[in-house]
Amino acid sequence: MAKPMTKTQLVAALAEEMGSDKKTAGTALDSIISVITREVSGGGAVTLPGVGKIYCRERPERMVRNPATGEQIKKDADKVVKMTIAKALKDSVNG
Repeated sequence: MAKPMTKTQLVAALAEEMGSDKKTAGTALDSIISVITREVSGGGAVTLPGVGKIYCRERPERMVRNPATGEQIKKDADKVVKMTIAKALKDSVNG
């Protein structure tokens, strides 16, 4: 499995794709991340065309097991960020 792309590599690739400098690309990436974070943490969802949908889902209170001791513990309800991958991206990966 290939190593994941770092933020620096992503900014460089984005700058090349945009035909601009790395500073502008870095600012654009940071702005996109900020908008996605704000929207999803507020309970909304963001669709990135061709990539997928990022959203927040609530998980109910539940019983979990401590793997070290086998003890049952009650875990409070919480929220988790999920991402559904777009069909176009799945199709491009699978050939």
